[in-house]
Amino acid sequence: MRYLSLCVALLFSGLVASCQSTGTKTASKPELLSVEAFEAKMNSLGDEQLIDVRTPEEFLAGHLTGAVNINIYDADFAQRIAQLDKNRPVLVYCKAGGRSKDAAGQLAALGYTVSELQGGTLAWANAGKALETAGPEKATGMTLEQYEQAVAAQPMVLVDFKATWCKPCKMLAPILDELVKKQEGKLTLIKIDADENPALMQAKQINSIPYLELYKDGKRVWTHMGLTDEATIAAQLK
Repeated sequence: MRYLSLCVALLFSGLVASCQSTGTKTASKPELLSVEAFEAKMNSLGDEQLIDVRTPEEFLAGHLTGAVNINIYDADFAQRIAQLDKNRPVLVYCKAGGRSKDAAGQLAALGYTVSELQGGTLAWANAGKALETAGPEKATGMTLEQYEQAVAAQPMVLVDFKATWCKPCKMLAPILDELVKKQEGKLTLIKIDADENPALMQAKQINSIPYLELYKDGKRVWTHMGLTDEATIAAQLK
C-alpha cells in the first residue's frame, strides 16, 4: 500500500511538472544573420516586427523600409520593447551591430524570437541594399578621391572613423589625442564621422567602428577595427 502511494505521488508530481513546463516559454538565443539572410527572412515572414534601435537622427538619415525606431538610449526603451507582440518575430538592427546585440539580448530575455542584422546598416549599405530616408537629404560628405588626397598630404596620417553615439569611439578619442600630442607635430590625426560620410564608408567597405588607418607617405601601412590601447598604436608609428 505504501509502495502504491509513493508511485501515485511521483506520477502526480511528474504530471504537474509537465504541465508547468508546457506553459512556460524559455528564452531563445538571438540568431545573428548576414545581410542576405536577414533580407531573405524579411521577405519570407511578412509579419515581422522590424526594429531600428539607433537614434532618431540616424533613423531619419537612412533606415530599412518598414522599420520602427525605438532608440536603445531612451529611458523608456525597456518599457517600449516589452509592449511588442510576442507572437510575432522581431528583427533588430543598428549602425554596426553593437547596440543591436544589446537590444537582441534584452528582447530574447523577455521571450521574443529575435534575429539580428550582422554589421547593421553599414553592412547593409555596403552590400548595395537601399536605405529609406525620412528627412531632408544629407550631403554624402568626403569623396574617396578627397580622402586619398588628405591622407597623402602629410608624412604620417592616422585616420579615425568614428560616430558621436559610439561608446568605444569615445573611449578611443583621448588616447588618439594624447598620441598626437606626444608625437609633437610628426603625426596628423584626421577624424571622420561615419554618419556624415556614408558614401566614403561605403566606398571603403567599412562595416564597423571605431576603425583606424595609418598612412606613411600616402601609403596605408596599418589598419585596426575596434577599440585598442595607446601602446599598440604607438608601436605602429615607429
